[in-house]
Amino acid sequence: MKAVDAQIKRGSAELAVLSVLCEGALHGYEIAKQIAEQTGGVLTFDMASLYPMLYRLEKRGWIRGEWETVKNGRQRRCYKLTGVGKAKLVPLRRQWKVFFHALDRLAGVSRA
Repeated sequence: MKAVDAQIKRGSAELAVLSVLCEGALHGYEIAKQIAEQTGGVLTFDMASLYPMLYRLEKRGWIRGEWETVKNGRQRRCYKLTGVGKAKLVPLRRQWKVFFHALDRLAGVSRA
């Protein structure tokens, strides 16, 4: 399946990241990998676009990043959803559901 246009993807990025972090803590590469796997490759994020978004979400208090040392001694930043992020995810999912429903009524998306 073809990847989604960058403008559409940007709008859905917060929902995608918060949704995969809802399942547990992940580092950046794992976040991108989970999004790609769970969407069948339709949504993909490269690290150059993912990390600035993670920093914005962390600044808002929706996620928290912590450095961890892996077996080979390298450090990586692992992100997890905060209570604020969990609370934000509920209305965000609701907003997207309303948006998709309205788009379907307008353009017949589910019948495409």
